Amino acid sequence: MHFVIRLIINALALLAISYLHAFHISVDGVGSALIVALVLGLANAIVRPILVVISCPLMILSLGLFTFVINGLIFYFIKYVVPGFHVPDIWAAIWGAILMSIISWAISLVIHEPESDESPRR
Repeated sequence: MHFVIRLIINALALLAISYLHAFHISVDGVGSALIVALVLGLANAIVRPILVVISCPLMILSLGLFTFVINGLIFYFIKYVVPGFHVPDIWAAIWGAILMSIISWAISLVIHEPESDESPRR
């Protein structure tokens, strides 16, 4: 259930970015937004950790700011995977990824996710 809620929150954030015409990023519809949110979630779970490890020296030199570039790269290359998702350039992708994180965080504050009923096992 938590995964579905996160997916919907990310899709809403993408639709908000598209509606605001922020950085000329657009999504053709709700279906495309859901697919982009799914692919983005999978890429953040699988590809992002690998890129973070590979770019560890750059992360140290930039004091972690290179994370924005990694997020932007993932955001940018999803446009090649999902039809109906349009990102004009890498700078728009970096700013779009930052904006999506902020909007997604704000929506998460409004939509309280249910806490797990299970207590941790010891």
